[in-house]
Amino acid sequence: MNPPHHLGRSVWRLALVQALAGSSATIVFATGAVIGRDLAPSPDLATLPVSFFMVGMASATLPAGALAQRHGRIAVFLIGKLAGVLAGLLGAAAIALHAFALFCVAIFLSGVHAAVLMSYRFVAAQCVAADQRPRAVATVLAGGIVAGLCGGWLATGTMSLVPRFPFLATYLTMAAIIAGCGLFVARTPLPVLHSRAADEGRGLGTIARQPRFLAAIVCGAVSYLLMNYLMTSAPLAMRLHGHAQGQANAVVQWHVVAMYAPSLLTGRLIARWGTMPVTALGLLVTLGSALLGLVGTSNALFLASMVVLGIGWNFGFAGASSMVLECHEPAESARVQAFNDFLIFSIVAVGSFLSGNILMRFGWEVVCLLAVPLGVMALIALVLLGRRGRELPGAEAPKAVATASLSAQSGIS
Repeated sequence: MNPPHHLGRSVWRLALVQALAGSSATIVFATGAVIGRDLAPSPDLATLPVSFFMVGMASATLPAGALAQRHGRIAVFLIGKLAGVLAGLLGAAAIALHAFALFCVAIFLSGVHAAVLMSYRFVAAQCVAADQRPRAVATVLAGGIVAGLCGGWLATGTMSLVPRFPFLATYLTMAAIIAGCGLFVARTPLPVLHSRAADEGRGLGTIARQPRFLAAIVCGAVSYLLMNYLMTSAPLAMRLHGHAQGQANAVVQWHVVAMYAPSLLTGRLIARWGTMPVTALGLLVTLGSALLGLVGTSNALFLASMVVLGIGWNFGFAGASSMVLECHEPAESARVQAFNDFLIFSIVAVGSFLSGNILMRFGWEVVCLLAVPLGVMALIALVLLGRRGRELPGAEAPKAVATASLSAQSGIS
């Protein structure tokens, strides 16, 4: 039985909210380290606020699912929007008061907002018939592409509106946009959640001991870690090398677009080639972005490195996410996916903090150089562990799964 027609229209409403509210993540990544350097008591702490963004995502991933099951999706969506509005208001206050700790709190709340926004692509898939789910997810992901563009434009267009306090107007604008999206999403009809038995399927320990699952976790974590590690440092590195903030905003903007633009192609590649080759391709492309960063520090090279990085993340993270979903039955999906996201965002938060410390102490070239052994390690894990396992009979179709997995985004979602 197909869902009611009004639920099909909800996909477009979710995509619109994704496009507008999702721009907040681009703003955070374009400005967080730069503002952090100005507010922090030590330059080594410049990227700590962006690390709090990932901590916010990690801490909200599991509770968001549990709250949605108990109180419904709209309630959780509104809690997420409230966190986003508070993030904008507190971020502006922190800039005006020159309060580093308050700015970290603001960015943590922005991460909570992003974690809730991350669930939109799964909700969209449940708003349509089964054969339309990949298209529904792709529609919401297209909102992620627009979010990347809007975030860059907003950061550049509003950063100097209050001359004494750069970016204060940017964070106020972010709060206003998210508030408007909250009013819009509150009136969006969504399918009813059905409860499931908590003890369905195998335990997490059994699933996590599968070699193929371990390979998927390592590759997914390294793909996301390297993307976040390099992207967090890039805007601040550009400023340290004499580039204008507007140029740094544009680099992050096109990086985010590159993260999501290949999404429609990635699912087809996974369906044709399989998860391991696409994951390996993503890791190799990501390594290529680090090598580009070693070539020089011109604006063009920063832009090329970040665009290549976005494409590499898309292939690597989609492939690894699809590998995870080959390792569990549908009845186990909610627990395993939440466990996977929690592990990845926790690891990424640590890498995000280290990137700023390394950048301020040793420079951009060392940041890029240290990315290489991590990427090689993930490739080795993929070769040694990835083939030791088989796709489960009840596993989900890789093409739909690959498309669905990519809006995590993003912390940028």
